[in-house]
Amino acid sequence: MIKTLIFDFGNVFVNLDLEGAFNYALEKFQIEALSDEMIGFNSFYEQGLISTKEFLDFYSTNFPKLSKEELIDVWNFMLKDFPKERLDFLKALKLDSNYKLILLSNTNELHIDYIKENVSFFEEFKNCFDAFYLSHEINLVKPNQDIFEFVLNENKINADECLFIDDNEDNINTAKKMKFETWHITPGTENVVNLFETKKKLF
Repeated sequence: MIKTLIFDFGNVFVNLDLEGAFNYALEKFQIEALSDEMIGFNSFYEQGLISTKEFLDFYSTNFPKLSKEELIDVWNFMLKDFPKERLDFLKALKLDSNYKLILLSNTNELHIDYIKENVSFFEEFKNCFDAFYLSHEINLVKPNQDIFEFVLNENKINADECLFIDDNEDNINTAKKMKFETWHITPGTENVVNLFETKKKLF
């Protein structure tokens, strides 16, 4: 029986344009591909292993023609709209109190600051959850198994009583191996508000 719902953030609640953001970055940086060093710094930043200042200093050094504001714009380009119907769905879930609600997201400080500034109901959204985990705050990232173990241990829950909802296949595969129930949500064609219709066999 499902007792806990664990949600990703990007492409589950807030819409993302990952491909558009990647192409925009290549265009602004005037490069054909991200270097291994850039990929490494991005990963360190998402895990909270380097500060926002260190992150921006790295890019400023490598791309001195771009201002800090332009660099932040490139970094945040992927973040799009947050449909309010998803907040309403979450609030209804919270009101029913049938499930423990957890957010588990690979998110960095610049992205969450942008969301706070541009989504008027962010605090209302956050308050719907019993636990709210952002990778840069807990220094753990999906799809590594240790982040899932952390959530299970912190909340004293069992994987087979959890439904994990994410748009990333690697994250879903780790969860499956650990015996979580999963929903590999497809952005653009599936919507989290239809959870109980889409996964009705679980409920």
